[in-house]
Amino acid sequence: MDLKMHDSEDSFFKNLLLGFQHLLAMYSGDILIPILLGAALNFSATQMTYLISVDIFMCGVATLLQIKRTPLTGIGLPVVLGSAVEYVTPLQNIGQHFGLGYMYGGIIAAGIFILLISKVFSKLKRFFPPIVTGSLITLIGFTLIPVAFQNIGGGDATAKSFGDPTDLLLGFGTALLIIVINIWGRGFIKQISILIGIVAGTIAAIAMGTMGFSSVHNAHWFQLPQPFYFATPKFEWSSIVIMLLASLTCMIESTGVYYALSEITHRELDETDLQHGYASEGIAAILGGIFNTFPYSTFSQNVAIVELSGIKKNKPVYFSAFLLILLGLIPKVGAIATLIPTSVLGGAMLIMFGTVGAEGIKMLTKVEMSSNNLLIMAVAIGLGLGVTVQPTLLHFLPSTLQTILNNGLVVGSFSAIILNIILNPNTKK
Repeated sequence: MDLKMHDSEDSFFKNLLLGFQHLLAMYSGDILIPILLGAALNFSATQMTYLISVDIFMCGVATLLQIKRTPLTGIGLPVVLGSAVEYVTPLQNIGQHFGLGYMYGGIIAAGIFILLISKVFSKLKRFFPPIVTGSLITLIGFTLIPVAFQNIGGGDATAKSFGDPTDLLLGFGTALLIIVINIWGRGFIKQISILIGIVAGTIAAIAMGTMGFSSVHNAHWFQLPQPFYFATPKFEWSSIVIMLLASLTCMIESTGVYYALSEITHRELDETDLQHGYASEGIAAILGGIFNTFPYSTFSQNVAIVELSGIKKNKPVYFSAFLLILLGLIPKVGAIATLIPTSVLGGAMLIMFGTVGAEGIKMLTKVEMSSNNLLIMAVAIGLGLGVTVQPTLLHFLPSTLQTILNNGLVVGSFSAIILNIILNPNTKK
């Protein structure tokens, strides 16, 4: 009996740590969205604290919606949801030109749109054969590599301190430690290599005296989410159209993440699975509008956690979801995670995003390397990476078109889909 109890406790502890690793992997990317938007809309410190806390809370709720399968929602894969970066520019434009009410109205409209088209979009499965999904997963990983390097340099590429030797040491040191653990680590230690790397990097930063703790001191102990905290949603057609376009981008990215996870977990996805996945993200976006946060979609970096840890079950993600909800309710505890240096997170991201890209390449190795398929890969990945690293190329275009065409995932995925239809018209998934 004692042995069984010990095994149970050990299992609980392991799942808790694995869930915490998932949380840390997505945390920086997620709190970055409210920081960017709050700064653009001149939020006060109090408003910013509330926005970050409630956003983290809603990430946990959105994740539960996705991993818990019901007759209507939940794809049931080990995926963590967070606020999507694709929405940042549209939300900033709407908030600055029309006001917060229309921004949140646009979020609700996007959620309703995703929910309504979830069944139709799931039937487009035949347009996502391995050549398309493999190219998309490769793009998801590799288009995020510049973000990892920007974080390694300190986060703000325009700052005079960008690329400070201390940041470079912390960032690349974290990446190196994760690599070493994956080469020589065994068992559970290897499974939590990302967590160990982030914790070790943070401890090193504290030892170097590069961290301050004021954000923890100023945060509240407890705070409940409140509907319509900043503004009551309002609706305006151009704001809604921009948000609908952004939501289509996120649905395409989510599709790629779903297929990446299905490949890793060896689970075949059907139309119902996809429909439930999209529906969950639609409901999450509606809740985001009601609670004045953001739309939510799958986080690609957490695919790397599943691949690197080798743990392909949903249980750790449940722990992660509940931890997110808890952190959202206790801002002072959640603020501790904001202390993790950007450069340390960048080092972890370098490994995670590289792993996602490598997973895409792994999928592409199973595709017949015909001249047509090589052309699809070349054009899709080339265009996707091109607009990512050189976004100013299209600055003469209207802002709405820039929002769409500056997104490497949109350009790359649509290129792959269209070329596949033209070059491989008789290919079935």
